[in-house]
Amino acid sequence: MRLVDYLDKGAQLGADAPCLTMGETELSYGQVQRSSWRVARALRRAGIEPGDKVAVLSSNDAYAFSTVFGISRAGCVWCPINPRNEGSENAFVLDAFDCACLVFHGNYAPMVEQMRAQLPKLRVLVCLDQSLPFAPSMAEWQEGVDDEPFDIAPPDDVAMIAGTGGTTGRPKGVMLTGRNLETMSALTLMGYPFDGRPCYLALAPLTHAAGVLCLPVMALGGRVVIMPKPDLDEFLALVERHRVTHTFLPPTLIYMLLQHPKLASTQRDSLQCFWYGAAPMAAARLEEALEKIGPVMAQLFGQTEAPMMISMMSPREHFNADGTVARPRLSSAGRPGPLVQVATMNAGGELLPAGERGEIVVRSSLVMAGYYKNPVATAEAGRFGWHHTGDIGYLDEDGYLYIVDRAKDMIITGGFNVYSVEVEAALMQHPDVQDSAVIGLPDDKWGERVVAVLQLRPGRMLAADEVIAFVKARIGSVKAPKQVEFWADLPRSKVGKVMKKDVRATLLGATR
Repeated sequence: MRLVDYLDKGAQLGADAPCLTMGETELSYGQVQRSSWRVARALRRAGIEPGDKVAVLSSNDAYAFSTVFGISRAGCVWCPINPRNEGSENAFVLDAFDCACLVFHGNYAPMVEQMRAQLPKLRVLVCLDQSLPFAPSMAEWQEGVDDEPFDIAPPDDVAMIAGTGGTTGRPKGVMLTGRNLETMSALTLMGYPFDGRPCYLALAPLTHAAGVLCLPVMALGGRVVIMPKPDLDEFLALVERHRVTHTFLPPTLIYMLLQHPKLASTQRDSLQCFWYGAAPMAAARLEEALEKIGPVMAQLFGQTEAPMMISMMSPREHFNADGTVARPRLSSAGRPGPLVQVATMNAGGELLPAGERGEIVVRSSLVMAGYYKNPVATAEAGRFGWHHTGDIGYLDEDGYLYIVDRAKDMIITGGFNVYSVEVEAALMQHPDVQDSAVIGLPDDKWGERVVAVLQLRPGRMLAADEVIAFVKARIGSVKAPKQVEFWADLPRSKVGKVMKKDVRATLLGATR
C-alpha cells in the first residue's frame, strides 16, 4: 500500500462521502482523488521525477494534507516539515533530505523566502493559497493540467522521510516505507474499536502522529476533521457537531481538557477511541480521564522509527473483567502489537527475562528502512539485529510493557539508579500538580541529586517540603527529590513533550 492507496480505497467505498473537513470546507473522496491526479501531473510537468523528495510546510490544513496524496501518486517521497521549527532547522532538513520541491502555505512565505537562498537543490516552489514573486500559487501552477486518472510507480518502497525530534542534536531523516505504514495501519485496525464509518478529529500536528493515523481511517472511508490550531473549546464543539468517533491528543492537552469547564456538558457518546501517546501519561490523570471522558481511552507507544504501534492498550484493557479500573496496568504502555516483537536487552546484546529492566528493543515490519544517508546511525540503531528505542523498561509476566525512562534521563544518586518517570508518576498523584519534569543535577554528596520542577494547577499552592514528603511516602527517600522548583509552565517541544534538556540547562545556568 502506497499513501495514495488509502485514499483510493476510501474512494472505492464512496466517492461522494466526506473525506477532509476543515471549518466550512468539505472535500469528498472524489474531490481529493481528482486533486491528487492534478498535483501528480503538475509535479511531472515541472520535472519532478519518481523518487524525488517533495516537502510540505503548513500547519494543519485540508488542502496541504490533500497534496500528500498527489506526491505519492507521482511516485515521489513525502517529507513533512514541522511548521513550528525555526527556519534554520527547516532549511537544514530540506537540504539534508535532498528536497527538490516545496509546497507551502502562505503563512510561511517569510520563512521560505529566507531559506531558499540556502537551498540550491530546491528546484520547484509552490504556495498553496497565494501567488508570490518567487512562487506561483497552487492554482496557477496547475493551469492547463487536467484531473484525469494518473499514476506513476515509485522506484522503491520509501513513502516518506520524517525528521526525528532533534532533541539530542540535528534531526535525522527516518525512511518509512509503504510496508511500515501498512503494518501500522493494520495494527491500528486490529487493536482498536472501529464500528461503522469513523470520524477522526485531528487537532495534533498532521506532520506527526495525527497525520499517519488518518490512513487507517481513510481505508474505512471515514471522515477526517482537521483543526488548523489547538483550541479545546473548538475541539469539544467539533466532537459534538461531527459525532467524532476517534481522536488523538498528547497527555499535556488531555490534562488541560480534564480541567475544561465544557467537558462535562459536551455530548461525547459517539467516541469509540481516544488515543493518547507521544509522552508518558500519569496513571492518576489517566484514571481521571476514564471517569471524565469515558471508557474510551486508548494508549499507543511508538517512535518515528517505528511509528505509533510498538505497543498498544485498547479501551477495554484499561478495565478488569469485573469492570473495575485496572489500576496497575494504567502505568504500562500496553502490550506489543500482534505484528511486533518486543524485548529488553542489556548492553552486551543479551535479551532479558520478564521483569528485568533493560533497553526496549523491537523487531517488526513496523521498523524503518533506516536513516537517510546516515549508515552509521542506522547500524547503531539496529545493532544485535534489533531496533533500539533508547527507552529503558521491562515486560511483566502478562506481557505488558512498562517504560521506566529514557536511557539518557536515568539519574544515579548515591549509587542507586533512579528513573525520572517513576518519580514523575508519584508527583502526578498529587491533586495540585498539573505536570512535572524530573532531572538529575550534579551534587557533591550524592553524585547527582533528584530535582523536580512542577507546574501546578491554576490557583493551587504547594511548598517544597510537602512535595518531598508526598513522594517519600510513595516511593521512598532515595527516589524523593532533594530539590523542588515551581514554574508557571514547562518548556515543550513542537509536539508537546517536556524538554528536559532545557529544564536542565536553565537550572544549571541558575547555579553558576
